[in-house]
Amino acid sequence: MEYIDLYDRNRQPLGQTIPRGQPLPPNTYRVVVHIVLFNEQGQMLIQQRQSDKSIFPNLWDISAGGQVSAGETSSEAAQRETAEELGLHRPIASLRPHLTVNFEDGFDDIYLLTENIDIRQLRPQPSEVQAIRLADEKTILHLIQNGLFIPYYESYIRLLFAMRHSYGTFP
Repeated sequence: MEYIDLYDRNRQPLGQTIPRGQPLPPNTYRVVVHIVLFNEQGQMLIQQRQSDKSIFPNLWDISAGGQVSAGETSSEAAQRETAEELGLHRPIASLRPHLTVNFEDGFDDIYLLTENIDIRQLRPQPSEVQAIRLADEKTILHLIQNGLFIPYYESYIRLLFAMRHSYGTFP
């Protein structure tokens, strides 16, 4: 059974864990990660979720993501999730997230990587990912508008594309 660490609203560890998937106790939070891979041509690697997923089945999503396991750092989880979901082994554990977005019950650390990857060399995890492809910003926004992509805010997708080359809010 996989466990996750619990945090307070200021992201301070509480020294408590719960099994993954169990409802969070009141006033506790969790950490998830998303890894967004771009190529040099400005395309994002996207994945189509499996049809048996309980949340957003068959929809396209950004490159990889998942919950941070107990005892794991955010960047270690990002490295693990990229390897598990895509079969791509990169030294993400030494990176800081480009963004952290608060959501109702946690913190979402977003890592942006730019690298030319031959997607034919990737080995997507069959239980998680049914397809992968490269897509430009316009295509992803079109997929969102047509209900084929996880319903992220369009401005969020634009921000990911805008920030792909640097940390911070300046180019």
